[in-house]
Amino acid sequence: MKVYIDGELFDGAAARIPVCDHGLLYGDGVFEALRAVAGKPFKLAAHLERLTHGARALQLALPGGTAAMREIILRTLAAHGGGDAYLRLIVTRGDGPLGVDPGSCPRPRVICIADQIALYPEQKRAEGLQLITASLRRPSADVLDPRVKSLNYLNNVLARAEATRAGADDALLLNQRGDVAEASVANVFVVRGQRLLTPPTSDGALDGITRATVLELAPQLGLACEERTLGRMDLFAADEVFLTGTGAGILRVRALDGAPIGGPEPAGITERISRAYQELRARS
Repeated sequence: MKVYIDGELFDGAAARIPVCDHGLLYGDGVFEALRAVAGKPFKLAAHLERLTHGARALQLALPGGTAAMREIILRTLAAHGGGDAYLRLIVTRGDGPLGVDPGSCPRPRVICIADQIALYPEQKRAEGLQLITASLRRPSADVLDPRVKSLNYLNNVLARAEATRAGADDALLLNQRGDVAEASVANVFVVRGQRLLTPPTSDGALDGITRATVLELAPQLGLACEERTLGRMDLFAADEVFLTGTGAGILRVRALDGAPIGGPEPAGITERISRAYQELRARS
């Protein structure tokens, strides 16, 4: 692991930030997670655009702007040795006195981590995930807009913890109306025939980069796409369900709350989408 902190590079074990950083104290900041394949960050421009929008929503300045963020990512990746890597770029409000006033922090802090990540073992990826429906609901946009990848992921953490206690792999999060938002750290897609359905961001879904990539790839594979409000029943009635995310990739869901998803046949559409996604990453 290599870690960049405000202009310096460290081995992971030596990386430190002050305890008075408001990202630690209050979750005040934004982040992006992205993959590098063969030394090239995948969809870097899209990730930086989303970071910029999130920072603007929090009235958080990006030191050096988007160009500086790009160079920090590339510098950290190079220090890690290039190749394939998982990258996390973090911008916190920076150091300040106790108290939530963001104006008390004179300068944001920039951190970038380059490492490897494996959210699920290969066997689990092959057989598909088991989900439960989380008892927690996704906060509405007037509480915290899900399109902002803020450092406060407590809603997601607690949902995943609930899934773990239940012996499941992940949790399905519903919004305040009871509609599907997303999984703990992944977007949700439903397959019906040759159509893909996924919740709109207005229903509490993150504006995922992998999600957007799937929506771009699907028409090339002869699949229709639609952003549409979904309920749990839509998952039970689906031919296939899969999750998408930078860390997770594309993962089949085989059960929700103990009920099987789809039929006994292999998840053909999910597999086609997954192959096309892997090929696009490899040649980008």
